Amino acid sequence: MKSLRYIVPLAIFAVLVGFLAVGLRLDPRQVPSPLIGKPAPAFTLPRLDNPAQVVSRDAMLGKPWVLNVWASWCGPCRQEHPLIVEFARSKRAPLVGLNYKDQRHDAIGWLKEMGNPYDVSLSDLDGRVGIDFGVYGVPETFVIDKAGVIRFKQIGPVTPEVLRTKIEPLLKELGAAAPAAVETRHG
Repeated sequence: MKSLRYIVPLAIFAVLVGFLAVGLRLDPRQVPSPLIGKPAPAFTLPRLDNPAQVVSRDAMLGKPWVLNVWASWCGPCRQEHPLIVEFARSKRAPLVGLNYKDQRHDAIGWLKEMGNPYDVSLSDLDGRVGIDFGVYGVPETFVIDKAGVIRFKQIGPVTPEVLRTKIEPLLKELGAAAPAAVETRHG
């Protein structure tokens, strides 16, 4: 009976180590978003460049668009940024930046230094809209269809392969064309 007292905790420990080992092999970028196929969360946020103007999710209805969540303090954002700039030049779809938990002056300085690819960049200072979108961390990128439904989520930096094999074909399927101006209104 004394040996059973040691075997049971050891067996439980071994099972927990097994679960941990399996979990460590999973790629968090492969975690499917529960928001895929669901409407993008409603939001109304100030523009980064002009906080007196606000943009809402509803202003984006009627056209497919791409939401790129970024921050000046984010190293991987710096890594993906040249590709985002290149993608923006294609004018395949409106590109909206969601500046996540960042100070306005830091974000504006970063865009001046790195280049501003966004048709509009919005300020999510407290991160609530990012949370509503299920953001795990930055960068993250979403493709949203003309009805406002999230069709794709990229966790981590966009790569040339993801752009070529997932985002661009999806935008083509969704009938994306050159972007129209993003509607803003004064707050």
